[in-house]
Amino acid sequence: MNPVLLRPGKVSLATWRAIYQGAPVTLDEGCRPQVEASAQAVAAIIAKGEPVYGINTGFGKLASVRIENADLAILQRNIVLSHAAGVGEPLPADVVRLIMALKLGSLTQGASGVQWSTVEALRGCLAKDLVPVIPGQGSVGASGDLAPLSHMTAALMGVGEFFVAGKRVPAAEALAQAGLQPLVLGPKEGLALLNGTQVSTALALAGLFLAERVFQGALVTGALSTDAARGSDGPFDRRIHAVRGHRGQAEVADTLRELMAGSAIRASHLVGDERVQDPYCLRCQPQVMGACLTLLRQAADTLAIEANGVTDNPLVFTDTGEVISGGNFHAEPVAFAADMIAMALCEIGSISERRIAMLVDPALSGMPAFLTPKPGLNSGFMIPQVTAAALVSENKQRAYPASVDSIPTSANQEDHVSMAAHGARRLLEMSRNTANVIGIEYLAAAQGCDFHAPLASSDALERVRATLRARVPHLTDDRHFAPDIEAATALIWSGAAQAAAGATMLAHVVEDAA
Repeated sequence: MNPVLLRPGKVSLATWRAIYQGAPVTLDEGCRPQVEASAQAVAAIIAKGEPVYGINTGFGKLASVRIENADLAILQRNIVLSHAAGVGEPLPADVVRLIMALKLGSLTQGASGVQWSTVEALRGCLAKDLVPVIPGQGSVGASGDLAPLSHMTAALMGVGEFFVAGKRVPAAEALAQAGLQPLVLGPKEGLALLNGTQVSTALALAGLFLAERVFQGALVTGALSTDAARGSDGPFDRRIHAVRGHRGQAEVADTLRELMAGSAIRASHLVGDERVQDPYCLRCQPQVMGACLTLLRQAADTLAIEANGVTDNPLVFTDTGEVISGGNFHAEPVAFAADMIAMALCEIGSISERRIAMLVDPALSGMPAFLTPKPGLNSGFMIPQVTAAALVSENKQRAYPASVDSIPTSANQEDHVSMAAHGARRLLEMSRNTANVIGIEYLAAAQGCDFHAPLASSDALERVRATLRARVPHLTDDRHFAPDIEAATALIWSGAAQAAAGATMLAHVVEDAA
């Protein structure tokens, strides 16, 4: 992939997406003077000998303890090692690269008091594709993502591990092999590196980008299911949505109409079909999916701001030389954004599963039971629908808002927290669950359309069907079903099915929120 340029405080969602997808990162060197001015402000404070939180005091509940100048380097090392207390499976490498880039973008805005050499250390690991091993659990999303960011920082110091070409390597060994020196922290730098919302934000951004892909796939399979059920595109008429006024709803209706335009199967609905209205899972797609689109865009707007913010504590203001302690590390905005994405994912999967259930029910679909030519001898799509129902139910359980939870920490000094980190981390699995539901719908909808031969769908939907049929043949008799689901889901997850559709709205649906 082509390198992307990180302009601190001015990074678009498209750039963060590219970094998440593996693009190399370059840094706008114009930020260096403000970074160095910030470090000089910290040096001036130390020279004055005044107690300032985060520079020459203890941390959290221990903020009243004064630290002598001779011990400041030890103080910074100690805070990193003591706070590296995460547990659980490591975060995915693509998320960790995004964490590192987010932290780089924050530190280089000149409000964190770090040296340029520290910026270079972080940038060097990104350039050499050294990915710190960061346990996924341990952050409550306030006072920053302390534990996971401490693991990142410890690796830069030569403590802990990196992933190198997918293998876990001791940090000191990996740095030496890459020709990089272990980071030695100056005053304030440990706190600047381990404080902030970059882990929560990276996980939420990853969830947003995956939800966007799943949303696009669900529009395609929803149109294909409507054709399979010989449903009407009347509910997608632009006039219906204009009088309600929701932008996302109107755009979804436009896309569904575009996807179905010219379908001979749709045209057959107009002749001799006594149905007056379709089930809600078909008819109300614009209303449900449009509301999901609105949520995703609201979350994107919040995350675009957060990703460009400075969220460590305390902050250095070079114009006055002040260091001011505040609470930008509280990840409540990220927690709310993650909850919105979780709700959208839950509903995208829920209405998709209802379309699958409708297609396998002969009383509703008018097709053979469970979409098999020989029901009874064959079970057809009976259990794939059960799998979809199980995944939807699991997502419902995961979708409970994380932001409404809080638990006091640090001897009640940090007495209200956001829970943003695990609220965002769940989005990765919820996205996979929803993608599998959409993959099952893809199979069922294509199978349903097969029963209408020789009638064909629209050109767009026929390309979508052909993309699937190149990997998965029509189901005549029962066979091992799991590989079919895996193949169909891979086409959704990779975006191949969406690309085959070619609908104008199926680009980056949240890009305008950046």
